Amino acid sequence: MSAHPTVDSGRAGRAGSAAPPARVVLEDGRELTGVGFGAEGESFGEAVFCTAMTGYQETLTDPSYHRQVVVMTAPQIGNTGVNDEDPESGRIWVSGFVVREPARLASSWRARRSLDEELARQGVVGVAHVDTRALTRHIRERGAMRVGVFTGDAAAAEPSALLARVRESPSMEGADLAGEVTTAEPYVVRPPAGVPTRLRVAALDLGIKRMTPTRLAERGVEVHVLPAASTADDLLGVGADGVFLSNGPGDPATADAAVQATRGVLAAGVPLFGICFGNQVLGRALGLGTYKLRYGHRGVNQPVQDLSTGKVEVTSHNHGFAVSMGDRSPGSPPSAGTVETPYGRAEVSHVCLNDDVVEGLRLTDEGGVVRASSVQYHPEAAAGPHDAAYLFDRFTDMMTGHGTRAGAARTGDR
Repeated sequence: MSAHPTVDSGRAGRAGSAAPPARVVLEDGRELTGVGFGAEGESFGEAVFCTAMTGYQETLTDPSYHRQVVVMTAPQIGNTGVNDEDPESGRIWVSGFVVREPARLASSWRARRSLDEELARQGVVGVAHVDTRALTRHIRERGAMRVGVFTGDAAAAEPSALLARVRESPSMEGADLAGEVTTAEPYVVRPPAGVPTRLRVAALDLGIKRMTPTRLAERGVEVHVLPAASTADDLLGVGADGVFLSNGPGDPATADAAVQATRGVLAAGVPLFGICFGNQVLGRALGLGTYKLRYGHRGVNQPVQDLSTGKVEVTSHNHGFAVSMGDRSPGSPPSAGTVETPYGRAEVSHVCLNDDVVEGLRLTDEGGVVRASSVQYHPEAAAGPHDAAYLFDRFTDMMTGHGTRAGAARTGDR
């Protein structure tokens, strides 16, 4: 018996006659053809591309991808199948999945099902044998836009009819989606056996990934995960030593409730840390603006510089919006600097080296001690590199009163 069992990856992996025809229709009229895999039917969302070469299972189950059709730039997807340990939530959240070539066989000792089987089981429409390089270049040149994926009978309609349906679908701008992905009830993630509990954090679930509270729990933090509609009183009411703002989907301009809750936490002087969508929520709470990126950052290979140390991290991203800092016009690089807020001085802490997008914020008190911080990426590294794991240590330092002054590198930071 093989040490690496294989599972059949289905119709599209074989590119046989059983694979149904499929079409990818963008709102600007561009159309690409392929074959279907996964569930048969149609789906709509925002067309985005992900540059990760690994971690497709974590990508599929990341709630931040809710209502997006993800195009994978890696040429072959599905090699390691699907297991029951790596999902970042209880379901697949992407609206559709577009790949160049699904692996014909999934080979891994952890595999339980093929990718094709898992997409079909969860009702997710996939399209394979598409020129994903051409599609990615199109999105880079024209920007993220609405798209429809159609397979089987759904792909047989007239092109004009399919295009009309795509243009009738909702846009990501103005989309309030956190309430659609958040937990229905609060729950607690405790430190693993042998790790003493030393801190308690209230996490606002705007689309949290499973690995994030796990990373905190590994550091002796008891994490109380609360629904997106929770107030500052709810967050502080668990006896929190700190508050965490999670990642999530949608337009941060719609996150008024989360912004109000954040302001209440800042006014109470409780340490706060946010990632991804949480970075945008903190920015809004501090009076900063947000804007939609042309095609966003998605993948596990984005270079970001920590301005306090000068070091560069390779980081995992999934965001289509960003925080603007200072006086700027849409489309221009955000200007770094500082802004005085009712809660202290806000400044840019991290920047993307590809396009100068603000990738982190830091809030300091009158003595220059950091009281709140956020980053626009995913330090939990699921999937992705572990370069940014130190950010969880900085958060625990804030909560234990060992926070650093702005501009001072923490001992042991990478």
